[in-house]
Amino acid sequence: MSRSTRFGIEEEFVLLDAGTLSPVSAGGLRESIPPSDADGARFSAEFATSQIETATEPVRSLSEAAQQVERMRRMLAEHAPSETVVAATGAPFTMAGPAQISSSPHYDDVSALIGRLASEHIVNGLHVHVEVSDDEERIRALRRLREALPVLLALSANSPFAGGVSSGLASWRSTQIRRLPVSWGPPAFRDADEYHRTVDQLVSVGLLPARSSVSWAVRLSDRYETVETRVCDAQLRTDDTLLLAALTRAIVVTENRVEHPMTPEMLDGSLWLAARHGMKARLPSVHVDAETAWNAVERMLDDIGPVLDELGDAEFVRDRLDRLRMEGTGSQRQLRAYETGGAGGLARLFLQS
Repeated sequence: MSRSTRFGIEEEFVLLDAGTLSPVSAGGLRESIPPSDADGARFSAEFATSQIETATEPVRSLSEAAQQVERMRRMLAEHAPSETVVAATGAPFTMAGPAQISSSPHYDDVSALIGRLASEHIVNGLHVHVEVSDDEERIRALRRLREALPVLLALSANSPFAGGVSSGLASWRSTQIRRLPVSWGPPAFRDADEYHRTVDQLVSVGLLPARSSVSWAVRLSDRYETVETRVCDAQLRTDDTLLLAALTRAIVVTENRVEHPMTPEMLDGSLWLAARHGMKARLPSVHVDAETAWNAVERMLDDIGPVLDELGDAEFVRDRLDRLRMEGTGSQRQLRAYETGGAGGLARLFLQS
């Protein structure tokens, strides 16, 4: 696989009332960005009307990705209505009422499928697409990413609140997604045929309204020749986003990684521990009974280090991991901001990100 493999980043945000930190409609925000300003930028509606998604064009370097991500974040902040905050968080601090669902045939089908869950479902993720042209190689990349999902979730945990109080979990978002059909860790598919037959069967029995509705934490894109990770919470800062994108691409490109497929129950449990504790988690391992999340990160870096060097991403990744060790995950930063400044302190954190 080419060391210049292209990748793309999708980020989801929620528009909050600056005082209450509860969701408000983001429709006006999307419409307020002049076409001349938005040239090349991609903004779209998400499941709830309070959400907005941005997407980069395919890029080959972190510097290209940074330019696009920073530009779209800046535009959202500049055009946000007064007394609102564009929050890069996995889930809103609180909700003043049921979620209002965006009107589209797809979202209507999803809402009909999940019933009452739709009214509570405002979750923001970071999705990373990595281009892989061959279908069978996409499955091999999916298997490699599958083993890394708990570590990626622990690193990205950024949704500690539910209903205006600490949820006790580092990633409340991921536990909300767990309630959906066909979510969390996928099976360790043997080949592309098994993957596609499985997804088609899930659609045929009514567990999915469409192939594009698969909510596995890593999946094959139904629109592009990419493997797509969906495990990460939306990130507070651009460099948090770029760190996770760099790790994801390197895992995909490191073709000689030794595979030790986790059993479904072990993967499920590992994801739960990562969601609960973030980088304070102790995770099951094929090497030892359990290891700290930071030890798991170091083992992952041993595997993908040569690729990070070749891509020119190694120094950036190490610097950002060191910063994350010192400052904590997004969840830890959110909790500190709230403890010291209440809802106002949390709003300032979102505005500074």
